[in-house]
Amino acid sequence: MRRVLPVILSAAVICAAAAVPASAAVVRVTSLAALQTALNNAAPGDRVELADGSYTASTPIAIKRSGTSGAPITVTAANVGKAEIKGSTGFSFAAGLHDVVLQGFTLRHGGGLSVPGDAHHLRLTRNSVQLTGGGNWVTVSGDDVEVDRNTFQNRSTEGVFLQITGPGTEIAQRTRVHHNYFANHTFAGSNGGESIRLGYSHKQSKSARAVIELNLFEKANGDPEAISVKSSDNVIRHNTIRDSTGYIVLRHGNRNLVDGNVLLGSGIRFHGNDHLVVNNYVSNPGDRAIVFGTGSEADSGPTSTGHDRPDRVTVAFNTLIGTGQVVDNDGGAFLPKDCVLANNIVRGTAQTRLIDIAGGSTVKYEGNIVFGATAGIPSGYRNVDPRLVVDAAGLSRLSAGSPAIDTAVGSYPTVTTDFDPHARTGALDVGADEFGGSVARKPLTKADVGPGAA
Repeated sequence: MRRVLPVILSAAVICAAAAVPASAAVVRVTSLAALQTALNNAAPGDRVELADGSYTASTPIAIKRSGTSGAPITVTAANVGKAEIKGSTGFSFAAGLHDVVLQGFTLRHGGGLSVPGDAHHLRLTRNSVQLTGGGNWVTVSGDDVEVDRNTFQNRSTEGVFLQITGPGTEIAQRTRVHHNYFANHTFAGSNGGESIRLGYSHKQSKSARAVIELNLFEKANGDPEAISVKSSDNVIRHNTIRDSTGYIVLRHGNRNLVDGNVLLGSGIRFHGNDHLVVNNYVSNPGDRAIVFGTGSEADSGPTSTGHDRPDRVTVAFNTLIGTGQVVDNDGGAFLPKDCVLANNIVRGTAQTRLIDIAGGSTVKYEGNIVFGATAGIPSGYRNVDPRLVVDAAGLSRLSAGSPAIDTAVGSYPTVTTDFDPHARTGALDVGADEFGGSVARKPLTKADVGPGAA
């Protein structure tokens, strides 16, 4: 029989709850003291709702009771965004906690929110995070944590919005970060203001297997790295970054996939080995679209903080648009080795050359279409108009009769879709867009992400 605890609230406060198991309780509270009592007594499947209002916390709101995989405990605002937590601190998760959902709160308190290293299967969803303290605002150290449909916004101090780390020298496993809105990080220092930092330099060799997808970043200006990857075997896909100085940066680690992102006024830079950078649409009139990192060392050791030379990195099937050098190096002494630049559309108006890879780098060039200026590479390209047309979302796509259609060169069996994504079959097209298909990819907007997203 379903348990319902008798709490008297006005009709305006009570809202329809999500379906819960028949044996679970819906516990509605109107104060932090009552919330803490309900949390202390919560059972698997229970839903603990805090009424609309502004609450000031001077001690942590401790979540200590775990749910189960089929019946998580849900700690939620009665109405998304209408229960505000202020004061010196907010929620805390107990060691070993699992199967708990934290949902719908407006977090405006000091301190940060941390998932312990031995916690697992927690979900942070539909919260608005704008804390008053320093340090990292949300830190994930436990495994199998989902961070979705939150807003992280309005920070001018050093520290990241979302840090994914792990206990000791280990790395959190299988974190999924999706449909979040990261906005207005304005820290003016030269380092330490990323929107997302995935790992640390001393954990670069660890396989995190995280997925960062379908997030929107606007004014990610707190660091040159909006998404800073410092671990291995991760997927960064279908995100939109606009109006930001921060790039997607593979700063440390190996075997990461950067796939199908739409970057408007941003770009991609990489170090490390065996990455795959495919299907990305990058339009960056103010700076470079792709940066082949150079290194201060050939191969970073497990504790190195230096810049690792990129080895065996494939950059293929991207559409890259700019007004200067669209594909470039940075300035280290250890040059890219055994990399590939293939089947990309590179369009720009540079006064010198569109692709500027340092002499002495070993890069295989094939199948690229370059248009608007001198290519800058010795071979592996055609200098022809790709015949791009701008669609209703402002993205440049292939038009009928484009020389990019069915003319990709080489074998890339892992590239099975384009950026929409449409299936790539038969003879592949050059660039991020496979011509035709019924799905038209659009850059993400605020309506697609954050607490109100579907």
